[in-house]
Amino acid sequence: MTAEPVEKQNTAPLRRNRDFLLLWTGAGFAQLGARMSVIAFPLVLIWHHGSTAGAGLVAFAGLLPALVLQLPAGVLVDRWDRRRLMIVCDAVAAVAMLSAAVALGFGVVSLPHLFVVSFLEGSCMIFYLLAERAAVRNVVAPEHLPTALAQNEARGRAAGLLGQPTGSALFAVLWWLPFAATAFGHLVALTNVTMVKKKFQAERTSRPLNLRRDVVAGVRWLWGQKFLRSATILVAVTNFLAQIVNMAPILVIRDLGGSAALVGLVGTAGGLGGVCGALCGALLLRRLSLGGVMLLDLATRAVLIPVMAFTTFLPLLFAPFVLMSFTGAVLNVGAGTYMARIVPDEIHGRAMSAVLLTSWGANSAGALAAGLLLSVFTPTATLLGVGVVLVGILAAAALNPTIRSTDIR
Repeated sequence: MTAEPVEKQNTAPLRRNRDFLLLWTGAGFAQLGARMSVIAFPLVLIWHHGSTAGAGLVAFAGLLPALVLQLPAGVLVDRWDRRRLMIVCDAVAAVAMLSAAVALGFGVVSLPHLFVVSFLEGSCMIFYLLAERAAVRNVVAPEHLPTALAQNEARGRAAGLLGQPTGSALFAVLWWLPFAATAFGHLVALTNVTMVKKKFQAERTSRPLNLRRDVVAGVRWLWGQKFLRSATILVAVTNFLAQIVNMAPILVIRDLGGSAALVGLVGTAGGLGGVCGALCGALLLRRLSLGGVMLLDLATRAVLIPVMAFTTFLPLLFAPFVLMSFTGAVLNVGAGTYMARIVPDEIHGRAMSAVLLTSWGANSAGALAAGLLLSVFTPTATLLGVGVVLVGILAAAALNPTIRSTDIR
């Protein structure tokens, strides 16, 4: 049963919901800063320190929290005051990034320092975004949830699309500037959170912390939901295959004599498709069931990826990524809305962290598999193999009555 919000929600249009707008814009600044830092760290270490290995270590430090802190973060987001947690996360991340900006401003490049800053930034964003996801349902009316989550998805896609170019451009002006800009973004997010009037969670009974028990309870609840269990497995497999598909065009472009700039354009095209899909998500979900959107996303991939295998005209590589990102973003909006409605507030962080950990693990494993497969097989053979697997997954999903019948309307 869906938990009731902590207080009667405002039914005014979402664009007039001051609390949601504060939460949305603040998280947008934090996400944009995080995406800028992703490119800023390796640029500093490679361009000004001459250390490719150091760049890899710092990148690893930023990714490590997603693997080791995701499940504990879900427990603590459900137990602690979400507003205070978000404020602490923004404050810690801002101080860490500002320390990097100051050090670089004085010409000091310290690998251990940047390693710690990267780890802290990644850790704070894990907690912050989980808390923000869980808080949205408490600051908007239930009928506005699909639109609110669609806007959140669009915000994340836009941050990914703009963050790295912005970070590299700021780096070209002053090498410490991306870090200062990221710190500023966290300060904006912190200020916005303090201005939100509504509570971020429902009332709950205090009980002793048992991390293992609470993690297991969240995973067990998620596993007991037929649709969420099936959808999580399907998305994990799709994410695994997506990493292979994302790497294959690099080889295709190289073999066809294209430039490295075209690789970036493929990613840009995908980002634009994702933004459009997120913005259209709420509208499409009024006409399609959630299960229908999942089948549409799988069918789109099953058709377009084999087509990519035989593409020899480089501009045609862009279209599949636009369309796959579009349907993937719509699916994310639908899944987020479904979870916001069905998952009780007191367990929302744990359930979401279990889903995100599964997705992250699939992405990591897929990236490793992509390198291995593409070193043995040609891009054409690899993409055809992925297409065959996707056809099988689509058939299994279409035959699953839980997938077919689930809706959020």
